[in-house]
Formats: sequence, structure tokens, C-alpha cells
Amino acid sequence: MQTVRSPAVAGSFYPGNRKALITSIDAMLENARSVAPCPKVIIAPHAGHIYSGPVAAMAYRRLEHRKQDITRVVLLGPSHHVGFRGIAVTSATSYATPLGEIPLATDAIQEVINLPETGFLDSAHAQEHSLEVHLPFLQRVLDEFKLVPLVVGDAGKEVVANVIDQLWGGPETLIVISSDLSHFHDYSTAQRIDARTSHKITDLCDSLTGEEACGCKPLNGLLYLARKKNLTVQQVDVRNSGDTAGTRDRVVGYGSYVILEPEESQNEEFNPELRQRMLKVATDAILHPLLGNGSLRINHLHFPLELQHDRATFVTLLKHESTTMNDQDSLPRDSEGLGSGRLKALNINGSLRGCIGSLVAHRPLIVDIAQNASAAAFEDPRFRPISLKEFHQVDIHISILSTPEKLDISSREELLSQLEPGVDGLILEENGRRATYLPSVWEQLPDPDMFISELRSKAGLAPDAWSSNTTVYRYRTEEFSR
Repeated sequence: MQTVRSPAVAGSFYPGNRKALITSIDAMLENARSVAPCPKVIIAPHAGHIYSGPVAAMAYRRLEHRKQDITRVVLLGPSHHVGFRGIAVTSATSYATPLGEIPLATDAIQEVINLPETGFLDSAHAQEHSLEVHLPFLQRVLDEFKLVPLVVGDAGKEVVANVIDQLWGGPETLIVISSDLSHFHDYSTAQRIDARTSHKITDLCDSLTGEEACGCKPLNGLLYLARKKNLTVQQVDVRNSGDTAGTRDRVVGYGSYVILEPEESQNEEFNPELRQRMLKVATDAILHPLLGNGSLRINHLHFPLELQHDRATFVTLLKHESTTMNDQDSLPRDSEGLGSGRLKALNINGSLRGCIGSLVAHRPLIVDIAQNASAAAFEDPRFRPISLKEFHQVDIHISILSTPEKLDISSREELLSQLEPGVDGLILEENGRRATYLPSVWEQLPDPDMFISELRSKAGLAPDAWSSNTTVYRYRTEEFSR
């Protein structure tokens, strides 16, 4: 028999009108633009959308890059209305929202119904909002999918982990854990508590309490399993209702986090928090002298260990697309000097405002970023030093390079056969001349043969020639921007 679990909190936790709901969800997703890879697991809050929706959207926006691949969503949230032991599934065949019905994955439900402490309990689902508030986000970011809704009562972490592991699946399956953070503290107290809780979550601490996260039961199960699978949790956003739509005397904390599987995260060495630390240093390195505070001085030992290792980086400044190029401060100089061992990128797309970098790791990563950011703003010989007005019109782009690998080639044809467009950065040396293109240059030069010709021209060499003295190194980058 076909039965539908009807919306319980439409019109209160989120708009009950279809058109208004679409407008609201899409606006939150638009404000959460991301090019980060699609996660396997999302941890997101479940309060009224005006309060927690912007934080949840920060994680849900990441699904758009593989929305057609995800056909099953396993959704776990805590019980707020019915006390029971274990995990409750439902006998309904679909869940409904104002955006339509979502069919349940009944085959998956049958997989877990015989696991310890798991059984049917429709009353646990009837009024539960911790699952329902996520559904409109899923309906807007995914194509067609089936749902496995699980309400978690008083269940141990091993019980929850067993169920999640049973339903883990492959790239077709997304896991969503529903939880808010602290409740009803003043703003500053909540910030301190939620910061500690977030640190526990990213450290895979599976002993969270209800005072730290109301979804501690499903969350602890996930963290227990993540440790067994050698996975890591990345923090995406942490705020509270005082930051979104409420007063600051009694706030509720919200956090969004993601887990990437190894094959999805193998090219992402630095988590969002570390990236933000690097971008802040790059920003400060430019802003300090513009505000009359002198050059930024940093002690690399005060930063996380990942930022203390010697690494080579490039810092690129790009003008916003809406900014015109006739500002006198941005006119390029004629000088082609490279300056103290640095290499610069060619202005291909017209929006470049400065680019300085290192090809060889020779100082701590965070120091290299600070020095290259300052040099890109004030020492790139193609441009006048940046002004404070211009600073607010540029995006800061950081590229962290892998160790260059010398290619075993003896001809242009062999180089073409080994190139991976869109991924490889190249260093070309010949008879004392040298030039490099970052992988991002492929966006303007997608043809491999043209890529090589332009790189040779940049080095002052004949575009279509080749020499027995030609040496080529390949590297790759992890790139992110402000």
C-alpha cells in the first residue's frame, strides 16, 4: 500500500508555499557558491530556515557538481517528540514537501530493519522536523533520488555506525547527519562552546553530549565510523542564530561540515580552515602597508604544522569582472624584469593585476604566501603598486605547487603525448631562458599545441621550434581564492 508522510512543519520551519520555498532555498544556495568537491557526508543543522538555512546551504551547495550521480540519500536526525531506544524507520513509501513527493528506498530500509535496535516506528517520524527541514535543500540541489529517513532515539554509537556502514554504498549514496549545536546561551558563550564542539567534530571525538549538539547520537555514530574508515571531517561554516536572523541574548548554534572519500579528496591537501588562514595572511600582507602599518611580519611557528613546511606558491591578483581596466594605477609598465628569482604569469585574459611566485620550495609555506602576495601587489614589474582603492577591486588567488617533475622527453610530440590539459603546470627551459604557465592558464589556452607555443614565446623562444637543450618540468597545484 502506498502511504505518504505529509509535511509537519511546512509554513512554520520553512515556507509552505511552493513558489516562496523555491525562491528562499535558491537564494540561500546562490549566496553559498562553491567549487569545492562533492562530499560523501554532510553534517548540517535543522532549525527554521531563516535561522539555520544559510549555514546548511554552505554544505548543500557542494552537491551541484555531481547532482546527477547521487540517487540515494541516507538521512539521520535526532528525535525531538518521541522517546524510544534505537533507530526508527517508517512504513511510509514517500515523504512529501511543498516541492513534491520523494520516494523512499524501500529496498535499503529492508537492509537495515533486521539490524540490532532498528525497527518501524511511524510515530517517531510523524512530527519530526530534524529530517524534514533538509528535504527542500535536497530537492533543489539533486536530480531524482530516493530517501532513507532514519530517526535516532537513545542509540549507542556502535548501533548507529552499523546502520550507516550498511547503507554507505558508493558514489550514488549521500549520507546526511542532522544536528544543531549549543542551545540558548548568550552570543559570546555560544561562540566559545560551538568552537570547542567543532574542534571535537573535526578531531572525530565520538563522545559529544546533548549540550554540545542536539544530534549527538547520530553524530557520534558517524564520527565513530569515520575514525574506523580513516576519514576526516572538514568544517565548512559555524554560526549561530545571532548571526542570521535572531537576537543575541539566547542563541542556537549551527555548523555545517563535510566528509570526502579518499578518491574525492586526494587532490585537496588543505581543508577550508587552513585555506582561510592562508588567504587571510595574503590579504594582510597587502593591506598592512596600504594602511600605513608597514610590512606584515609573521612567525611561521605560530601557524598549524601544515603551513610550516617549505612549499612553493604563486599569488595572483585578478580584477573583478565588473572593474574596468582604465584605472591609471593598473596600467602595466614596460619592464619585463623577473626580480630576485621570481617568475611572473602572462596577462592572458586582461584581468590580471599582479602575479608573483616561487617554483622551488625554499621557505615555510605561510611565509612564501605572505611574501608573494606583497610582491604581486607592489613589485610585479608589469604594474604600478596597487592602491587601497584597487585593493577592494581584486580577488586573491593562491596556487600551492607540487615538486616539479622532470619529463623524459626528446621532442615536442612526446611532450604533447604526456600533457594532461587543465591539470599540468609546465616549466620550460632552453639555452638559459625559462618560463612557466600555471595549470589555470589552460582556461585561456585549452589547445595543448598552442599552450606550448605560447609558453615558448613567453620564454623568448621561437614558438614552433624545439632543441636538444629543451628541458621541461611538470607540476600540479592546489588552487583557491578569496
